Amino acid sequence: MTQQLPSPIRAYIDATNRHDVDAMLAPFAETATVRDEGKTHQGLEAIRAWIEDTTAKYRATVAVREIVENAEGALVTLEVAGNFPGSPLPLHFRFGLSDGRISRLEIGA
Repeated sequence: MTQQLPSPIRAYIDATNRHDVDAMLAPFAETATVRDEGKTHQGLEAIRAWIEDTTAKYRATVAVREIVENAEGALVTLEVAGNFPGSPLPLHFRFGLSDGRISRLEIGA
C-alpha cells in the first residue's frame, strides 16, 4: 500500500496489533467517542474500558485494506482477525480527527 495513514490512526492500528492498551488509548482526544457493537463510549475512561474489554475478548489483529481520507478524518477498511465467528472479516473504521488526535471512531461492516 502506498497511501500513508494519518499518524494518530497509524499509532492506534500498530498498538492494536501489539494488544497494547495504553498505546491504543494514547491517540484519542480527551472527549473522543467510540461507537462499536451498537454502544457508544464517551471520554478516555470509557474508551479505555472498551479497549480493555474488546482486547481481552477478541485478541484482534488488523491489516489495512483501503484508506479513503476526507476533511474530517478517514474511512479505513481493515481486515480484522481474532476470536470471533467468521474471522477474519473486513470492517470499516470511520475515524474523525481533530488537532492531531482521534476525536471519533465508528466501527461497522
